[in-house]
Amino acid sequence: MLAWSIETALESGCFDHVVVSTDDDEIAAIATAWGAEVPFMRPAALADDFSGTTPVVVHGIEALRDLGWSIDHVCCLYATAPLLTADILRSGLDRLAANPQKKFAFSVASFAFPVQRAIRMMADGLGVEPMNPELIGCRSQDLEEAYHDAGQFYWGTKDAWLNHEGMFKSHSIPVVVPRYRVQDIDTEEDWMTAEFYCRLMRGDA
Repeated sequence: MLAWSIETALESGCFDHVVVSTDDDEIAAIATAWGAEVPFMRPAALADDFSGTTPVVVHGIEALRDLGWSIDHVCCLYATAPLLTADILRSGLDRLAANPQKKFAFSVASFAFPVQRAIRMMADGLGVEPMNPELIGCRSQDLEEAYHDAGQFYWGTKDAWLNHEGMFKSHSIPVVVPRYRVQDIDTEEDWMTAEFYCRLMRGDA
């Protein structure tokens, strides 16, 4: 999984350095074997299940700055993005560089079904109710298309990261990714879906 993200980053040609942030020696060894660098180790306080992305990126920037590295743009690329392509990753940097008034660029994908017509299950599991009763009767094509964070990559200027300026704001550029290129991996079912799409796109299905 990690190797796919490293290969995509290297193939994109966007980076002077592809750095992996980890607190684990085994992951560090895998990262370097696939061509990434591990010039620092992540502290334990930023390596639990509740660590946010921004504090991890900020720590990385500060650690690299302490090593004397010159940094203008930073991209956080998740290890769980096996369907991302180098050209999509590159387009994020290109769009951010072409719009210097913006601070971030990240991947988004459209929801497959109008979120305004979402329903929730009742506590007993024997009934449902609409989350937006006033919209449940609307035609799908009459509702505004909604997008979600694709959970793949987050380009930003060094200062925007360091200043914690926030991703989901008007200063961020959405890079729209086809839905078939997006698969978050949190569960075993997610993993199986990602494997299926990977095999399909590599002609192995």
